[in-house]
Amino acid sequence: MALSIMGPATVLVAAPPSLHRQGLLTTLQTQWPALACTVTADAGQLRALLRHQAFGLVVLDSALCGAARPLLCQLRAIRSTQLVLVLTGARLASPLRQQLLQAGAHALLRQSADPAAAVATIGALLSGAAGGTLPGVALPPTSHLSIPFSRREVEVLRLVVGDFSNQEIADKLCLSVRTVESHRRALLQKAGVRTLVGLAVQAVRQGWVTP
Repeated sequence: MALSIMGPATVLVAAPPSLHRQGLLTTLQTQWPALACTVTADAGQLRALLRHQAFGLVVLDSALCGAARPLLCQLRAIRSTQLVLVLTGARLASPLRQQLLQAGAHALLRQSADPAAAVATIGALLSGAAGGTLPGVALPPTSHLSIPFSRREVEVLRLVVGDFSNQEIADKLCLSVRTVESHRRALLQKAGVRTLVGLAVQAVRQGWVTP
């Protein structure tokens, strides 16, 4: 069931250009058609945008800036009341989690989180249900996910969503480029899509890409 958002909502997504980012944006716009999304892959532009206007929520991918804590402090200095959701890596040590929350993050979510968790977290923040602080959302066990791919296809899918080229995927998985191409064709066919962007969208929606 979709979460309702009271009033006009604007979201600023700060993340590197990738199929995963495209999948997230498509998922959000499908969930909330009226949601206005601004996108940037430049941390410097992020600060300028915040000086220019207030957003209902800033989604900050830690992959954009490496260490998110200094940027969070800068954002809080620009607009102290700004709601910020930080997308983190698969593993986040408890001290770093606490530091990010203290630096201004209102919620933390793994970059590869189940789409239902991402929608629930963002919906709660936009609707004001977070109450100032929302803990990171736990993912459901991977055994509960319906994944129509083989183990090797999932490995390839993770790298495809991460925007790696065929050659890079081949090098990482010790495969030939031809084998990678074969896996990609199988992924598109099984997902019922024609493009890699469509595949990334499905991967985010269905929770096929997990840590």
